[in-house]
Amino acid sequence: MRNTLWLLPAMIAFMPVSAFAHAGHIAERDLSDLAGAIAQDKLSSEAVTSAYLEQIALFDDSGAQLNAVIATFPDALEQARMLDAERAAGKLRGPLHGVPILLKDNIEAKGALPTTAGSLALKDNVTNRDAPIVAKLRAAGAVILGKTNLSEWANIRSNNSTSGWSAVGGLTKNPHALDHNSCGSSSGSGAAIAASLAAGAVGTETDGSIVCPASVNGVVGFKPTMGLLSRTYIVPISHSQDTPGPVTRTVRDAALMLTVMAGSDDADPATKDADRYKTDYTVGLTTDAIKDMRIGVMRAGKADAPAFNIALEKLRGAGAVLVEMDTKFVDENALGKDELKVLLTELKTDMAVYLQGLPADLVPYKTLADIIAFNKTNAKTELQYFNQDLFEQAEKEAGLDDAAYKTAREKSLRFAGYYGLDQMMNQYVVSVVVAQTNGPAWVSTLGLGDKFNPPSASALPAIAGYPHLTVPMGAAPNGLPIGLSFIGRKWSDHLVLKVGYVFEQAAQARIKPLFKSALGKD
Repeated sequence: MRNTLWLLPAMIAFMPVSAFAHAGHIAERDLSDLAGAIAQDKLSSEAVTSAYLEQIALFDDSGAQLNAVIATFPDALEQARMLDAERAAGKLRGPLHGVPILLKDNIEAKGALPTTAGSLALKDNVTNRDAPIVAKLRAAGAVILGKTNLSEWANIRSNNSTSGWSAVGGLTKNPHALDHNSCGSSSGSGAAIAASLAAGAVGTETDGSIVCPASVNGVVGFKPTMGLLSRTYIVPISHSQDTPGPVTRTVRDAALMLTVMAGSDDADPATKDADRYKTDYTVGLTTDAIKDMRIGVMRAGKADAPAFNIALEKLRGAGAVLVEMDTKFVDENALGKDELKVLLTELKTDMAVYLQGLPADLVPYKTLADIIAFNKTNAKTELQYFNQDLFEQAEKEAGLDDAAYKTAREKSLRFAGYYGLDQMMNQYVVSVVVAQTNGPAWVSTLGLGDKFNPPSASALPAIAGYPHLTVPMGAAPNGLPIGLSFIGRKWSDHLVLKVGYVFEQAAQARIKPLFKSALGKD
């Protein structure tokens, strides 16, 4: 689908030398740095956008062939030139003026590209409308560069899926070890930012789909409080747990993107309080923000990597008071069963609402049952590696008025939130909680499912709808990156980012990807 990149050599040939920045000049540069350079006229948006297109051509289309980017917008350079012209005329739209951003391909954006959620059923889904968060990015000056690959249907189709694979985009590779997984479902967003294919990306999470890809690819990912960011025009799973969020190289960059995207949306009732809580999340990111702060420690026993204890010492060295917490009172098995009931029930209902809002001439499928039938008809492409058992289970759910669904939602919210994180934080009198985000990436095995490495810190904040930040904390024993999670109470997004920033600055633990074909090999 990336049908615009063949134009790149011709585009470059007609650019003035002063406008062009070689890809090497933007690799590993963070979003805030590039935004500052553009604002100060040290770089043009056209130069930066061109350089990212070159990075995509070098590492995504050829070379490592990451499959992190499904497609780039044909007008990306036109967007950049327009923003350069505005800047030259003295108009700066906002803090992202001229900065290229990638979107996960379940988020709608105006232009020629479809929003597919990785499925061939949506290959013609060109709605030409911006999701509200995309409109906010544009208003702040972002160049909407393209769409990232994802686990198809955000990884809700099958219990036996391989994360990072979609029928539209293929399998996303981990830039640290190409035979390893990039996790999901925001796999392309995590891999793309690790490989410097854009300044920032937007992912989505229902449970782990931002923080896991960010952690295993060695970048920053932030799942905000559910309801801080609009979900309108985003292909849904669950209105109880879905949220978009930023994937970046630094905490400051995540805070900057969050500042731009946060806010209420009349079309999304969950965001009714967002305007009340949104703020400039870049304010107060200082290295002394956690002095004497009590921080709770959630351990996973032997699953924790040695780097976890090193990370805790970094926090202690920055002035934090660390408090070991016992989390055994949380019945994760029961919580998981209730969560699944909620997700499958809401998937059936929410997907139908989304599909019925699409043009019938482009997308004739209007229910989950229609998608199931499409997959059966197109089994050679859609079902070649794993089935659709979760879709089929969801189709059997009774609906939002079902008493069993209502009970499951009430119990999952109560035991993840009030009797989970809230009780835990109250009991130990802590402001935030830290844990290892995930284990390291595993070898991708198409057709054999995922081989997740423990631990995982995503479930409680995902179900409760609380903020969850992951920051690179170093390497697992096999050398692959792992992240440190910072989890807070509802609407404590700013505090979580402040704490994560302190750790990031103290640890400086991000690992640059080497694009090895496999561990131990060049």
